[in-house]
Amino acid sequence: MENWRLIPLLQASGTMQMAIDEWLLEQHRLGKHPPALRFYTWSSPTISLGYHQRRWPASWQQLTWRDMPVQLVRRPTGGRAVLHQGDLTYMVVTSELMGKRLEVYQKICEFLIEGWRSLGINLHYGTAGRGYIHNPNCFGTATGADLVTAEGYKLIGSAQLRRGKAILQHGSIRLEPDAELFTQVFGEAVLPINLPFTLQGNRLIHTVVVDALTKAAADCFGVELELQPLSGEEWQRLKQLEIELIEKNEEGFDTAEEVIAEYNQIHSTEFTVENLKND
Repeated sequence: MENWRLIPLLQASGTMQMAIDEWLLEQHRLGKHPPALRFYTWSSPTISLGYHQRRWPASWQQLTWRDMPVQLVRRPTGGRAVLHQGDLTYMVVTSELMGKRLEVYQKICEFLIEGWRSLGINLHYGTAGRGYIHNPNCFGTATGADLVTAEGYKLIGSAQLRRGKAILQHGSIRLEPDAELFTQVFGEAVLPINLPFTLQGNRLIHTVVVDALTKAAADCFGVELELQPLSGEEWQRLKQLEIELIEKNEEGFDTAEEVIAEYNQIHSTEFTVENLKND
């Protein structure tokens, strides 16, 4: 049975979390690191923008919540903006899965489906039309890479990056979003969800969700998960990468053509910039 590295649940800034994800992908691509699974939370409210995301409100740069600034960070993966507050993020790095992008998305998502099923919640894949291109909010639409409850609540939104055969997939699991902050960011109400748990906050994440999803991952991928925290040497390198990411975040975002290319790749369509201008 293959061994994967399981990195303990970690709370850190958005830039550090993105640095860790990208570093794990690159180390795995180079053959220096085994496949990995980890779960993490964000030390302050953060909006993560898709790597190719060009459209987002300028007002997001001045947002605050409970006297804390809402941070902006760019993910190495594509997709739309995600508000990280009251959520849990998962990350998988592997090179074991073959197929088209959407097929690989769904192979990885099976552990999420199984884990939540064990907690009494059935999830299915979403569907989204061309409105995905126009909506800056990842959770405003549900694509075939996203997981939705029977009531239509998008519980998990995922994004993916490939480098050669190496794959990074990570996603946000919305557990306890603050309705006021969500409306402040996206200008729309967040759909309510009733999870069948008595625990809340960190106790819910630690005691219920992470345990269920970790067990499901081991079963679905057929691997042995070896718990291994980040080492001091790894932290030193990651702090350097965090600084580099902060500098990149200040450089702006990529073009509409790249947003559309990603959409076409996922959905096997031929959407164009002219369509975007005319809609």
